[in-house]
Formats: sequence, C-alpha cells, structure tokens
Amino acid sequence: MPALIAFGKATIVYMLNQAFQSPTPLSTITVSILIPVYKNDGGLDELVGRISAGMTNSSYANSFELILVDDCSPDNSWEVIQRLAKTHTFVQGATLSRNFGQHNAIMAGLNLVSGQYVVLMDDDLQHPPEAIPSMLDKLAAGADVCYTNYANRQHAAWKIAGSKFNDLMASWLLSKPKGLYLSSFKALKRGVVDQIRNHEGPFAYLDGLILDITRRIATVEIQHGTRAYGEGNYSFKKSISLWLRMVTGTSIVPLRLVSLMGALIAMLGFLGAIFVIVSNYLYPNESKGWASIIVTILLVSGFQTLFIGVLGEYLGRIHLRLNNKPQYLFRFTTKNDAEFPKLNVRL
Repeated sequence: MPALIAFGKATIVYMLNQAFQSPTPLSTITVSILIPVYKNDGGLDELVGRISAGMTNSSYANSFELILVDDCSPDNSWEVIQRLAKTHTFVQGATLSRNFGQHNAIMAGLNLVSGQYVVLMDDDLQHPPEAIPSMLDKLAAGADVCYTNYANRQHAAWKIAGSKFNDLMASWLLSKPKGLYLSSFKALKRGVVDQIRNHEGPFAYLDGLILDITRRIATVEIQHGTRAYGEGNYSFKKSISLWLRMVTGTSIVPLRLVSLMGALIAMLGFLGAIFVIVSNYLYPNESKGWASIIVTILLVSGFQTLFIGVLGEYLGRIHLRLNNKPQYLFRFTTKNDAEFPKLNVRL
C-alpha cells in the first residue's frame, strides 16, 4: 500500500511538472518576408520565384515564410496571390477591404508574421531578394534593425530630390542617425516588430516607430534594380501625404516651431509699435504710408492661416483617431475563407 501511494504521488508530481513546463513552439518559422502588393499581378510569379531561389540557397531554406498583403489592388493581384498560396507551401496572403496605403498594409501583415526575423520589401523586384541573408546576418550579429543603402538608385529625379528633402526633415524631426537612409527594404527582430504592433493610430509611419524603439541599426549596401513590371505607385500626391504623416504623426516639432514663429512675429509687432510712436513724435507732419499697412496685414494674416493649418492637421488626426478610423481591415486571407475574418484588426 505505501508503495502504491508513493507511485501515485510521483505520478502527480510528474504531471504537474509537465503542465508547467514551457510549451513546445508551434512554429518552426525563423524568417518572415512581408510584402505589400498593389497593382502587380504580372510580377508576382517572378517575385516569388526569386525569393524561393534566394532563400533555398541559404541556411533558412526550411524555416521561412512569405506573406503577401494585397492593398485592395484594382487588378488581379489577389487572384494571383491565392494561386501562389496553393502552389507554394511557404506563401500565404491577405487582402484588405480598401486601399489603406503601404505602411498600413505592412501593419496589417505584421499581425500575420510568425518568424523571429521579419523582412520588409517592395513587390517590384527593385529590392533584390538575394540580399536577405546578408541582412539577417546583421541581425544575428546584434543589430535590432538592418536598413539597406542603394548603390545605384533607379528612381525618377523628382523622387530622388524629394527623398533627400525627406532625409533632412527626418534628421531634424526624428533625430535620425547621420548617414542612415530610411529604405523600405529592411529587416527587423521580432521584439521590434512586437513593439511596432502596439501602435494603434490610423496614420502609421514605420520608420518613425522604429527610431522611437531602437538605435541599434545596421546597414548593408545593395544594387537597386529596375522595376520588373508596371509603374511606380507613389504619385507626387501620395508622397506629400506620407511626408505629412511623418511630420505630424511622429513629432510635435512643427507645433513648437509655430509657437516660436508666433512669438517672433509678436516681438516684431511690438518693435513696430514703438517705431510708429517714436516716428509720430519726431515727425508729426510726415504722411503715413498705407501700402506698408496692407503688406503688414497680409503678412500677419498669412502666418495666422499657416499656424491654424498646422494646428488643424494635428486636430484632424486626433478627431479621426477618436472616431476609430481603422488602421487596416482584412477582407480575406488564404487561410480563412470567411469574409472579414476576426484577426487583429486595429482601430
């Protein structure tokens, strides 16, 4: 009887130990490659083929996944993604309910990744998939994020000029490290991804979030390829919208600048008032100029309109956030046939 009791105790202890042990990981995925897709139905087959070839020849051959997020493309991109997901076990996809924009599509995809490393890249093959292993080596060496520098940019002249201006603004507003190019082709550790996912606003700006999280950043140089299919989707209007998202969505420097300019204008007005009083006392018979008055009124009114516009941009974003403007919304995924699946939908 004592032996039976001892056996029973040992069994209970063993069962409790098993219950409280760390669960076995359900996923063997090490690398998740996330790509937002928009109007690229003719280029996806080549994209998947090159990624498959590049990863198969690396140490991550059996531990990577490719996630394609269709940002409600007007072409057949979603149909192509569905077909690719059926023919390639490492591919999964999702499509959004409307066009949310590149950064929001990436935020959606970050809720589908399962790898310890996450690679973000464009769908146009200007980013060479063959560079992914070298980027992952930088993360394994201790960096939290690895950006890419283009040895030979293949963008239009206005985009290159705009990028340089954006680089200057990012250095000022985001305290971006000197010499760092905020490329859309980058690799991140899982810990950084998890922190990015905590952002709930509808106006996500990824590079601003990354720079808020870490400064352990590495870079690798790559060859910037020509676009394989179609034309670029970032128009001048969309570029301005993204720039405003960076300016007003990640920094309050513009508000401080407006306050400083207001103080300077008030000081100039005060000095002007002193000048007028002294001038009237010393030269009482001198005719007064109406042109200068009109110019002053127009100048001050222009500055006031600018200031109100800056404040309105911030207030408008707050208004949309309070009214639960969605950051993204899935319509379908390749792993769920239900429309509007209950995933991590962010408002």
